[in-house]
Amino acid sequence: MKNIFRPAMCAKKVSDIDFGDLYSKGYRYALLDFDNTLAPDHYTEPIDYSYEMVEKMQKAGFSLCLVSNAKSDRSKKIAEMLKIPCVSYANKPGTSGVFKAMDLIGADKEKTIMIGDQVFTDVAAANKAGIFSIFVERYSKKEVFYVVLKRFPEWILRKIFRF
Repeated sequence: MKNIFRPAMCAKKVSDIDFGDLYSKGYRYALLDFDNTLAPDHYTEPIDYSYEMVEKMQKAGFSLCLVSNAKSDRSKKIAEMLKIPCVSYANKPGTSGVFKAMDLIGADKEKTIMIGDQVFTDVAAANKAGIFSIFVERYSKKEVFYVVLKRFPEWILRKIFRF
């Protein structure tokens, strides 16, 4: 059985991902985490990098959806600014938000990737849902305390699985 905490692919940052190559392999949909993936943790609006990455993925042919565990309207407002759909309260590492996002953009498992900076939420949710998981290094070291608490066990897993 595949370990749910091992990503299918790793990249230092979203900008390092070859979306043209993924598109040529049949992927057409990307589910995106926001906090510390497309911008620093808990930003209230996208940064230039966020807009650049959304544009890069769309130019490569991907349909996008923001998938966030945020328990506020912040993610929806960010997604509106990025002009992409959003699923808030995604319940990652559960799969309900992932499947809701896929339904929202008409995606199927075989053609969907999910990109995020946390092993215990983003990677686990993608793997449990049966979609291609891409782990990226966190955008910034500044994070809320409950995320910081997960980083040490995550570091141990990364050492074990060598990613």
